[in-house]
Amino acid sequence: MAKLLVIEDEPDVRNVMEYNLALAGHEVVSAGDGRQGLRLAREIKPDLVLLDLMLPDLSGTEVCRALRDDQELRGTPVLVVSALGEEIDRVVGFELGADDYVTKPFSVRELVLRVRAILRRRTNPNAAGSTIEFGRLRIDLEAHRIWVGPEEVNLTALEFKLLVTLFERRDRVQSRGSLLEQVWGIESRISTRTVDAHVKRLREKLGRARDYIETVRGIGYRFAGVPPSG
Repeated sequence: MAKLLVIEDEPDVRNVMEYNLALAGHEVVSAGDGRQGLRLAREIKPDLVLLDLMLPDLSGTEVCRALRDDQELRGTPVLVVSALGEEIDRVVGFELGADDYVTKPFSVRELVLRVRAILRRRTNPNAAGSTIEFGRLRIDLEAHRIWVGPEEVNLTALEFKLLVTLFERRDRVQSRGSLLEQVWGIESRISTRTVDAHVKRLREKLGRARDYIETVRGIGYRFAGVPPSG
């Protein structure tokens, strides 16, 4: 059972989410505005936050940014559930560090499946004690931590999964569609620009190791077979 925090100001929508997520076996705590949501997040340390973007006090983007800036909460997955369904809204959400995006009105079954997929990515262990070293990059698979040189880099659960997936298939081109299936964990109908937004953010975080992820024009991405020189 996972501990979920729902931040949603519409009572009817919040009640539907609470009921169905609890029915799926989760412990659900809810908040009706952004400030209350942030306070609860710091108190209960949820396994996943389901976040509306249009809140009466703080915007959902402000809440997401605050979660990512909090040392104890920055690794907490965020699933945006919003009526803002334009592609630009999705891209902005992902650039802020959201792990997935569901548009209202949503299918309850799809919402539950997406929650399950995010939690599976978060809790599925890799080989115990397994550490990857590649050029400047060091990845601790068990602890879900990475370093570029001596500096640790903070990644969201989805960014970590994306990096490891690309590395495991290094020197082989991965299409955007393939990455959506492998990283998001479900058959997805969201735009492949989602992948581009995440790769862009991941590269920014990797800094001096950003060139390890290569763009293959018109197809997708490839992790370098050997560390680039320099």
